[in-house]
Amino acid sequence: MKQLGILRTLTVKLLCAICSFGLLGMARGLDEGLISTTVAQQSFISEFHLRDTDLDASEKANRLSNITSMVHIGCIPGALVAFLLCEHIGMLWTMRQLCVMWMAGVIIVITAAGRLGQIYAGRFIMGMGIGQAGVVAPVYLSEVATPSLRGLLVCTFATSEYLGIMIGYFSSWGTTLHISDSNAKQWIIPQSIQIMMAGILLLVSFSCEESPRYLCKTGRFDEGTLALSRLWNLHPFDPHVQAELNSIRTQVEREHSESSTQRWRRALKSLVTESSNRSRLVFLAITQVLSQWSGANSITTYAPELFSILGVTGQSETLLRTAILGAVKLAASLACTVFLIDYFGRKRPLIVGILTQLVAMLYIALYLTLTSSTNTSQSKSEHHAAIVAIVCLYLSGVGWALGWNSVQYLINAEIFPLSVRAVGSSLLMCFHFANRYGLSKAVPSMLLENSLRPEGTFWFFAAVTLLGLLWVILRLPETANKTLEEANALVS
Repeated sequence: MKQLGILRTLTVKLLCAICSFGLLGMARGLDEGLISTTVAQQSFISEFHLRDTDLDASEKANRLSNITSMVHIGCIPGALVAFLLCEHIGMLWTMRQLCVMWMAGVIIVITAAGRLGQIYAGRFIMGMGIGQAGVVAPVYLSEVATPSLRGLLVCTFATSEYLGIMIGYFSSWGTTLHISDSNAKQWIIPQSIQIMMAGILLLVSFSCEESPRYLCKTGRFDEGTLALSRLWNLHPFDPHVQAELNSIRTQVEREHSESSTQRWRRALKSLVTESSNRSRLVFLAITQVLSQWSGANSITTYAPELFSILGVTGQSETLLRTAILGAVKLAASLACTVFLIDYFGRKRPLIVGILTQLVAMLYIALYLTLTSSTNTSQSKSEHHAAIVAIVCLYLSGVGWALGWNSVQYLINAEIFPLSVRAVGSSLLMCFHFANRYGLSKAVPSMLLENSLRPEGTFWFFAAVTLLGLLWVILRLPETANKTLEEANALVS
């Protein structure tokens, strides 16, 4: 099969890139999986007074959303910092320092001892590191990959996010089963997993090569040639290596001899003033809005609460269902990354994924609308309908994993030309995290009885998903098997 032939072209250095930069998606995944289940654990709820009787429903929702969304606030400046650091110290050292920042934030969180302000501060610092990962990893992976492997490598970042989510879900479920609700270790031990993972990724990065495009952009063409030949395991004068270097050199030579500060200022100006770059930025910003507000990330963040709304009872049972959701998403994302994204292209798997997500959201919205006014006792048919609604919650995760989540980082990394790629990706990730913050902050309030309520929330998600489907069909180009420079020209 074609995809198996593509996999055989993986080299040791590209595998190192996957094991370090590709797995950086676990930073966000672990946080999402852990915080969504941590705020549902009785030990954390009691320690930080999430459900105190002196708080009304709106205040409880606000405190919950502050905790869950604080990482996204930190991610916004983190994405900007990533661009500046990539320009000055390169992608390898930027990746290493973000791992240190991520670990520092986690340590602050797990030593909070009931101090809610320290939780906020630690999660903000975590976000500074995690936000950088969303910029550095997709850009680095897109720049070191061969055209036939670019989809696979970049999508390992999205897939590893689901690996992190699943590990976070299951670790919280495990401590809920075996550690008392009155013991803070119930939530501290799962959170500590992030320190171990950040340390492992940091160590593996010392086996990676710096991006050849970064080396060439800074005038080190000989080093860039050697780095590319080692990454692809080809002789420096191999036609494939030389063709890639010529493509890089063509773009680099368009730039004047400037300092790194002058380059990023010029890149920012070019991004804003040149019509083709503005078109790319607007195109990708619309894609971010439609993907983020389709609701799939809120299901990840608030899965235990949403399972409770659909009738799942008991802390252990709710967390188990949540953990299974993580496993389902990981399986779907792996299937898309390995067998679909470079074999069927970007667009067809995305359309299938969005359609799956749309059907699931519509069913849940319809189910909640029809049952919101009924009494608590269920007939046999209502019980079966509730089971289908729970299955649809899983299906929405499958659709997101096959669709938006597998493609959004890849398209972002492919569309911008080299001269503005880092700054464009940074600004776009700032916008990405601003949307994620808005969604994670809004959902607890949207679910309240005096707001959209659960059924209205899912109708909203279904409407945005439908708009996203139309956008993809009409506007999204196919970038599979094209060089980065050829992909740039598809949106202008």
